[in-house]
Amino acid sequence: MVSHLVNSIRNVVGITGNVIALFLFLSPVPTFIRIWKKGSVEQFSPVPYLATLINCIVWVIYGLPMVHPNSILVITINAAGTAIEVVFLTLFLIFCHDKKKRLKVLLIIMVELIFMAALATLILTVLHTTQRRSIIVGIIAILFNVMMYAAPLSVMKLVITTKSVEYMPFFLSLASFANGVAWTTYAFLPFDPFIAVPNGVGTIFSLAQLLLYATYYKSTKRIIAARKEAKMEMHLSLSDVAVANGDVDPKKTAGATP
Repeated sequence: MVSHLVNSIRNVVGITGNVIALFLFLSPVPTFIRIWKKGSVEQFSPVPYLATLINCIVWVIYGLPMVHPNSILVITINAAGTAIEVVFLTLFLIFCHDKKKRLKVLLIIMVELIFMAALATLILTVLHTTQRRSIIVGIIAILFNVMMYAAPLSVMKLVITTKSVEYMPFFLSLASFANGVAWTTYAFLPFDPFIAVPNGVGTIFSLAQLLLYATYYKSTKRIIAARKEAKMEMHLSLSDVAVANGDVDPKKTAGATP
């Protein structure tokens, strides 16, 4: 009876985790709308999307019936996450005008795909029990899951240096925090260290990002406002110069006319 109740709670938490994880994977949409409109990736980093891609692929492998049975919820959300990250990285490559940066991203994607293919092949051919497969893939999944949560930390240095959170998307940090809490809870029903450890660490990383966002939110508003004001002043100055030149030329022309 207790076991049935625990499984029911686990399924509910898992479905909730899937919904939150979907929001996590879709949270960069506003960022890519901005990239689309501006036609450039600006200073946005591809690291979070590269880390999320390899994380999703390795969790798909972990959730396979021949690796870790009864993990359909793990497979469904991470398969969706893989597809979403492919779209995001494709857009990033399209709007990245730095050839060296674009080539670097392409090479990293190729290495990730080759590594995952090799891992799946070795796991399914060398190891012959689901317990051993779960342990090996689980350990690797922990590493990549922590990497996914830690990826935005690369942007945190920029935030602290510039005192601006403009290039650290808020919804990505918020969704990461909610996702970490949900999957950490799921991992204790019953206890699964391979899900609990990375998501517990991820919750702490995401909380740090939210605290940083709260710290520099007001200064970001001031910086953006000052930048807009400077652009307007420059535009007005150029307009004044253009008008002044427009006034001078007709007079010179009129003075030169007999």
